[in-house]
Amino acid sequence: MLMHSFKYQNLSIMNKDLINDAKIVLNNNFQEKGYSIPCKGLYPFQWKWDSGFIAIGFAHYDLDKAKQEIETLLNAQWGNGFIPHIVFHVESDTYFPGKDFHLSKLHPLSNKDYPSTGMTQPPVTGFAMEMIYDIAENKKDVKAFIENNIDKVYLNHKYFYENRDPQNEGLVYIYHNWESGTDNSPIWDDIWATMNPPEYEFTRRDTNLVDPSQRPSKREYDHYLHIIEIAKQHNYSDEKIAELSPFLVQDPLFNSMLIKSNESLIALYKIIGNNEDKIEQLQQWQTKSISSFNSKLYDKELGAYVHYDLRNEKPLRFVSSSSFSPLFAGIPTKEQAKTLVDTMMNKFGADDMYLCASFDPESERFNPKKYWRGPVWINLNWMLYFGLLDYGYLEIAERVKSDSIELIEKAGFYEYFDARKSVYETEKGGYGGGNFSWSAALLIDLINN
Repeated sequence: MLMHSFKYQNLSIMNKDLINDAKIVLNNNFQEKGYSIPCKGLYPFQWKWDSGFIAIGFAHYDLDKAKQEIETLLNAQWGNGFIPHIVFHVESDTYFPGKDFHLSKLHPLSNKDYPSTGMTQPPVTGFAMEMIYDIAENKKDVKAFIENNIDKVYLNHKYFYENRDPQNEGLVYIYHNWESGTDNSPIWDDIWATMNPPEYEFTRRDTNLVDPSQRPSKREYDHYLHIIEIAKQHNYSDEKIAELSPFLVQDPLFNSMLIKSNESLIALYKIIGNNEDKIEQLQQWQTKSISSFNSKLYDKELGAYVHYDLRNEKPLRFVSSSSFSPLFAGIPTKEQAKTLVDTMMNKFGADDMYLCASFDPESERFNPKKYWRGPVWINLNWMLYFGLLDYGYLEIAERVKSDSIELIEKAGFYEYFDARKSVYETEKGGYGGGNFSWSAALLIDLINN
């Protein structure tokens, strides 16, 4: 019994040290203009879903920075409710493609004060605001912050349902792989096979800062840039993109984040009061979205949720960490949740693997070192942890949490991590950017949960 107590006493000390290290990472990455960069060098701007996760970490010890993080992002919102995936607050030559390539000003309703991309990212801002409220001791202060900002998030959701749902299903599409957040996932390989873009001349910046073997290839970038060029030719018109983009996908991760954030907006509007019309609209979106999600994106044979290729009208039948993200949003039935967990543990949960690899380790497309083709990402693990808790899978949730903490203990606050435990016997196993903000932020939240 004494040994048991001593073990957990030491674990507590270790966790305090990790939290202190995580705070240093976050504080160093916070910028004068009121936002955080994901990490120095590799990502010198503000990213949409990064900011949501980062704000949750800050909420545990610096509420002002948490609020600034969200407010600075929302300041860049377009006139149609759109929130871009990158906001170019500063000049930098360490990232391509930058503002002069994206030319967000082509859209008539773009935010002329904040140059950005013409793409978005998973809509995490709604649930990030609710979590900030839940974490904060000063509820009155956060309630005022929410009252000042929540309608901007609501308008972002309204933009999605009115401009990204051409079949009125309650499922929104993404028109670029970067909008998914899972940039070079093997899921997109089948879409690239339908395309033959020109070979663009450009200078990569990321491969000068990180091992090129861990990043998307030059030919993959040709596909990425080609999609953007099509959007730019039509001034980022949603109608033209829906008509012409070779990439048009209903993504379970993206839609799960939207549904989760809808739920949070409903809860926050109830706290504020006097917003029955918005609550009713959000509930209507929820009902339609969850029904379509389960009827269209759930693959009984695979026992997982899959992506749907709207352009080519077919499901993309691969299992990835995105396949399990609906747990976080409460989308599956109890029976579906059990099947999901069984699939995850059978494919991803071997004793010699950390949970949860970003792509099916049994697939020939699995690459444990290459970005979203196999490594573990802390943000997906964080979602999975809370989803598993909500469905009552406490032991597996605890494994996801402990695996996440152990990876950071062994490797540091990296962008992504090798899922193979054996790797850490000879190398650090952390890849991509170092001192990565959301890895630090979400570690703080996991330990404090």
